[in-house]
Amino acid sequence: MTPITEVEGRRVTLSNLDKVLYPETGFTKGELVHYYATTADVMLPHLRDRAVSFLRYPDGPDGQVFFTKNVPPGTPDWVTTAEVPRSDGPARMVVVGDLASLVWAANLVAEFHTHQWPVRTPDEADRLIFDLDPGEPASVVECCEAALWLRERLAADGIEAYPKTAGSKGLHLLAAVRGASSRDTSEYAKALAVEAERALPGLVTHRMTKSLRPGKVFVDWSQNAARKTTATPYTLRARAAPLVSAPVTWEEVEGCGAPAELEFLAEDIAPRVREHGDLMAGLLDRERAAPLP
Repeated sequence: MTPITEVEGRRVTLSNLDKVLYPETGFTKGELVHYYATTADVMLPHLRDRAVSFLRYPDGPDGQVFFTKNVPPGTPDWVTTAEVPRSDGPARMVVVGDLASLVWAANLVAEFHTHQWPVRTPDEADRLIFDLDPGEPASVVECCEAALWLRERLAADGIEAYPKTAGSKGLHLLAAVRGASSRDTSEYAKALAVEAERALPGLVTHRMTKSLRPGKVFVDWSQNAARKTTATPYTLRARAAPLVSAPVTWEEVEGCGAPAELEFLAEDIAPRVREHGDLMAGLLDRERAAPLP
């Protein structure tokens, strides 16, 4: 029998809760739904008012993995949706704004990915992002070194950066900005990536070319493009273990000496939230959003 649970007055159908999604640890779909439900207080503010793309892995990371951008068939009528612009014409996407919608979406088994702009103002980006991606044998340790340089460079322009793990092998830096288009943020991010490569030539590349990347950190500025989405803070990732894209402190970035120090599983997040609250809360404070120079 398929269980139906009530969440804030909404009836949410759940399925296959005993299915093991992460064989490496035995982490089940029920544990995945529980993780999202108990992380909602810090995760929902980063999802609210943003169209969501779902990277779905209903049979675990080793099964079929696919993106769902349009509203999935069978979406309850109480789940908020919004029309968003696309190069091939407007499309309708899900906006996860409350606990019931988050639990419903968790039942799809998905990573949550969001744009750098809110649905109400698609022409104005309110986020700047750098995706720091290490080329082996480099790791997140080298990403931290690049992140510290970018932090100081952004601060020189009055922009405050917030780090989180990618939940795979890299690091994401996000900042709240205002008064900019996605094209503006892309151009600014690319200029800083080029500057980082010039300042740290043995460590950083701003180009995606595979032959340039071994042992270096690719500072991916391209995710600022209007069409691109990035893993939302606190989302689980489709990896061998239930790793989370977890906000981290700058002290953790500065002190990172081994990749394992910045790997966080679902079970690690509740204690971190109790200790730190939402380390990315500053992103949500419009008063702290900075104009691009």
